[in-house]
Amino acid sequence: MSGTVAFIGLGHMGSPMAASLVKAGRRVQGHDLVPAALDAAAGAGVEPAASAAEAVADADVVVTMLPAGRHVLGLYDDILAAARPGTLFVDCSTIDVADARTAHERARAAGMRSLDAPVSGGVVGAEAATLTFMAGGGETEFTEALPLLEAMGKKAVHCGGPGAGQAAKICNNMILGVSMIAVSEAFVLGESLGLSHQALFDVASTASGQCWALSVNCPVPGPVPASPANRDYRPGFAASLMAKDLGLAANAVRAGGVQAELGLKAAELFAVYAERAGATEDFSGIVRTIRDQSGEQA
Repeated sequence: MSGTVAFIGLGHMGSPMAASLVKAGRRVQGHDLVPAALDAAAGAGVEPAASAAEAVADADVVVTMLPAGRHVLGLYDDILAAARPGTLFVDCSTIDVADARTAHERARAAGMRSLDAPVSGGVVGAEAATLTFMAGGGETEFTEALPLLEAMGKKAVHCGGPGAGQAAKICNNMILGVSMIAVSEAFVLGESLGLSHQALFDVASTASGQCWALSVNCPVPGPVPASPANRDYRPGFAASLMAKDLGLAANAVRAGGVQAELGLKAAELFAVYAERAGATEDFSGIVRTIRDQSGEQA
């Protein structure tokens, strides 16, 4: 693998992703507004740049991993003019579909090429290079970016044109958010009926209730040793991030006039939970809120 990658946004997700590119043989020039994040990435072989514009100046590909659409669009305003014509921009942030399409348009107008390629897998997936990428944009751009995506993850799916990756991401996480609430409610119901966590897990994990929220990220301690529930809900995927993603899904639901009562309710419940838990608890910790509220209603 050859060519230089500029990686902007070296936080909990971006830093291990950039490190995976270094391990794959890429030269990676990185920038982050937080000096400690930049120093940590440098320890993994990322070449620190004093500014985002400096990082992209001689890059073949620019990868971004930022908190929200306003950050992506603001950054593009700063760096599109600094990059070489034809540079491929790959945004791995999770942002609104409309913002993703605007980013594509701004890149095209500046003579660049682009993909939106949000990820699933959380920090654990970023560190293990087992992320799943959902890409939106042209086939040619996806094919060119594929070696990079495969260096950072285990699967990459081309979902369609501009914004399609973001659309797939929010739909997937709406499924996840709703299913985590359903699994959590079932465990709390089981507790009230005298059913052990292990018994319910042994039945549901091999029956029609089986799902990722149960079998991998089980919200109660015991049945799945690797789940955050066994680490006092220290996050793999933070409650604040789930609330953000469900908020994006809810916006799309309302804009599209889609009947999605469970998706909207999940967004409401996680928004309330995230106000308290923020980035300090895994999203599966919502089971404790359900349990506490059930006690109040008893």
